[in-house]
Amino acid sequence: MAEYKKPLPAISSLSEPYWTGLKHRDLKLQRCNDCQKLWYPPAPFCPECWSRGFTWQKLSGRGKVNSWVVFHQAYFSSVKDEIPYNVAEVELDEGPRLLTNLMGIDNADIEIGMPVEIVFDDVTDEVTLAKFRPARR
Repeated sequence: MAEYKKPLPAISSLSEPYWTGLKHRDLKLQRCNDCQKLWYPPAPFCPECWSRGFTWQKLSGRGKVNSWVVFHQAYFSSVKDEIPYNVAEVELDEGPRLLTNLMGIDNADIEIGMPVEIVFDDVTDEVTLAKFRPARR
């Protein structure tokens, strides 16, 4: 595996189930045991009712592009070889939104509302990132 030069996530005891899920090809987010709210990013309590009871639920990995931007300038040296690159906000079918990159599509072809599906990007032996591509429905 080639050396990954971009910053890696700080994995905490709270976020570890999310990262372990991605490594095992599952997108998992927290769901409140009391009000059923599903949320991201990981938190020690429900943002809706403040309950501390939650479970990690496997999601479909499908959603739609809610917003995106294409960067034409390298604000960080670790991305200079990827200019221009996209950063998208994907709204999952289950509701939460993730910031990610879209793969397998020309930046000029990205559209709001475009259906997408998860791609598991193994950037190191320990870390897998959630990225998305146009859905093959």
